[in-house]
Amino acid sequence: MNNYGLSEEQITNIIQSYNKRRDYEKQRYNNIKDTDEFKLKNRARAKAHYDTNKEKKLQQYQDNKEVLNAKSTYRYYKNLDKLDFF
Repeated sequence: MNNYGLSEEQITNIIQSYNKRRDYEKQRYNNIKDTDEFKLKNRARAKAHYDTNKEKKLQQYQDNKEVLNAKSTYRYYKNLDKLDFF
């Protein structure tokens, strides 16, 4: 017995059912990913997500702007072997 009170047989069964479900979902996705209907739905979902989270992403960018700029400047001078300017 382990911490969850499951026997080895139950654990094996859970793992096998998880792997079967994962393989089924992977096969299902590979079958439908190239259909036009799936592509249109996926684009619509992505656009809706972009539209609803546009301000959040902008705020995240503004919060990290100085850090990203500093990292970029550091890598620039590091590649030029002029870290003393940084």
